[in-house]
Amino acid sequence: MPKEIEFQFKSPSDSPGYLLGQLTMLWQRKLKKVLDPLDLTQTQFVLLAALGWLSKNSDAVTQVDIANQSNADRMMVSKVLRTLQEKGFISRQEHQTDTRAKIIRLTATGEIVLQKALVSVENADIDFFAPLNTELSLFNKNMLQLINKNSH
Repeated sequence: MPKEIEFQFKSPSDSPGYLLGQLTMLWQRKLKKVLDPLDLTQTQFVLLAALGWLSKNSDAVTQVDIANQSNADRMMVSKVLRTLQEKGFISRQEHQTDTRAKIIRLTATGEIVLQKALVSVENADIDFFAPLNTELSLFNKNMLQLINKNSH
């Protein structure tokens, strides 16, 4: 007879990791539906949004800046930015002072696609998280606490 597997949590609904995984999959599925018509993956959207956000305060956004802003692996960011460049959503130019770095900018097409994606994703988020009502700010605060604690 096989040995009984022991779990620390009494049921899946007691496991925060399991619940987070389930919630993440449902949320990603919802975002895929709104991003597919714009020819964007969720990762591409996240990097475009990071670029858009950083561009509000700087004309010299680099790949490293985007990776740091999005909490993403630098090599993955490099590959995804190449794809976004092939789609015509961003441009990459030589950095004036750092020969290893590239300045990343949204193209006119990229700005249009990002704005459409932001509206779609933000509306999807509002719909998805609506059941939390007044608890949303506490939920966000808890997520920020976990991000800050685990990203170092």
